[in-house]
Amino acid sequence: MEFTPVLHSEWLKIRTLRSLVAGLCAVPAAVVLFSALAGLDSDGPDFDPLFSVFFGVSFGQIAAIAFATSAVAAEFRGGALRATLAAVPRRGRWFAAKAVAIAVPVLVVGLVTGGVALAVGTAALGTEADGLTVGEELRGAVGCALYLTLMALLAAGLTAVLRSGVATLSILIPFLLIVSFVIGDMSGSVADVLPDRAGQMILHDTGEGLLGPWSGLAVTALWAGVALGAGAWSVRRRDA
Repeated sequence: MEFTPVLHSEWLKIRTLRSLVAGLCAVPAAVVLFSALAGLDSDGPDFDPLFSVFFGVSFGQIAAIAFATSAVAAEFRGGALRATLAAVPRRGRWFAAKAVAIAVPVLVVGLVTGGVALAVGTAALGTEADGLTVGEELRGAVGCALYLTLMALLAAGLTAVLRSGVATLSILIPFLLIVSFVIGDMSGSVADVLPDRAGQMILHDTGEGLLGPWSGLAVTALWAGVALGAGAWSVRRRDA
């Protein structure tokens, strides 16, 4: 089977599962809500207006990760993967189609989310957002979409390795909500190359760590690439 019909079938799986659609819709809701709340509190010597505008991404990524995890984990329940591979024997092609079917909707939703968060966040900040340039605002909106997409792909790859949505979420959610916040003040250390810390540099007005906005996003892309590579290897080598 050619790649296009495989991709189409994977997209149909995602589109027809209400839980996946709901998870995708939760991304903009979480980002915009928490960005608006962050804009109401702009005090402090370390205030970063751009990151305040996109602060909700830290929570919206949880919805993006849950969406990707559920989309892959569904294949490992009830023998679904055996049926899929009977129709698409080339496992690498199937997994690539699954990754694209996850990445494209997250990217599209991420772009819409970035635009709405920018409008809501700057409105909430008021005059505090006047110092932001058009270039910084555009970088933040596009970076929001790219970051969410990369984190979703990271989750997809890890789920293919672990073959369990529960196991994947049990690793990623505590890491993002606890570990990352605990090491949040360790700028300039190895903590800067962790996937979320590195990728979120694209959302900062000024950076004080090891990485810049685009180099940080590149590090997150590397993490996602490694996870997808491991996932593809697992799909090819292990029994369905």
